Amino acid sequence: MSAFNEQVIEEFRGNGGRVGGMFAGADLLLLTTRGARSGREHTTPVVYVRQGTRLLVFASNGGAPRHPAWYHNVRAEPRVTVEICTPEGTVDRFAAEAVAAEGAERDRLYAEQAGRDPAFGAYQAGTERVIPVVVLRRDAGLSDPSRRAAIAAHLMEVHDGLRAELAALREGLAAPGLRLGPGLARHCLAFCTALHTHHTAEDGVFDQLRERFPHLAEDLDRMREEHRVVARAVTELEALLASGAAPELLRPDVEPLAAELEAHFAHEEARLLPVLTDGEATGAS
Repeated sequence: MSAFNEQVIEEFRGNGGRVGGMFAGADLLLLTTRGARSGREHTTPVVYVRQGTRLLVFASNGGAPRHPAWYHNVRAEPRVTVEICTPEGTVDRFAAEAVAAEGAERDRLYAEQAGRDPAFGAYQAGTERVIPVVVLRRDAGLSDPSRRAAIAAHLMEVHDGLRAELAALREGLAAPGLRLGPGLARHCLAFCTALHTHHTAEDGVFDQLRERFPHLAEDLDRMREEHRVVARAVTELEALLASGAAPELLRPDVEPLAAELEAHFAHEEARLLPVLTDGEATGAS
């Protein structure tokens, strides 16, 4: 590893993912790969682009005639570790799968990057090799049956917990003569926060589910749309809570939300649990 890379890595880890110098303001992550020949771990700072739940990195090597060493490593072993700056100023470290984009998709992704940063256009123009685009996806462990079973168990645990919270919320709002005191308001907001966190986490796994189980594509699209519908309802509920509205004003918003959630949970469980507990399931019910 060069002294320059060592300095960048040290600064990145010590400063919450932010660095100065030539990379100041750049979207930078640390990519740790396993050497194709040595088997030893190597960490490299690379510029990335976020595309939905995917991260894209580019094996430009500054336009050099050869691919960078990290690219050869991921071709031999696609399981990598990513370190990336979070909005809170911390470093998120997670396992990921690195897959090189092919054909028309590679060309499109690289052209988009060259449009964002003309330096990448110059890199490609300066070399005869086709500069690879590598897609990084957070590893949810879906290839491991025990991991899928754990995800299924966690899904049910979270759903059951949210159902119980929702039932308590509805019961609290139905109490005659109730005033929405700070305790119930905090309970409502805690429920909204938990629901948002759960759906955000689910969306991060859906892309990998879609790739492993293509027959779920329509169901996953529907689930994502349900997440958006629920998110709008939760946003409206949070606004009412913040306004100090009386319970009788909240009840008409909570009941439709409860119905949406019950239908959503039932749909997710009916479609996801079979493939998580039996990865060979392929049919639609």
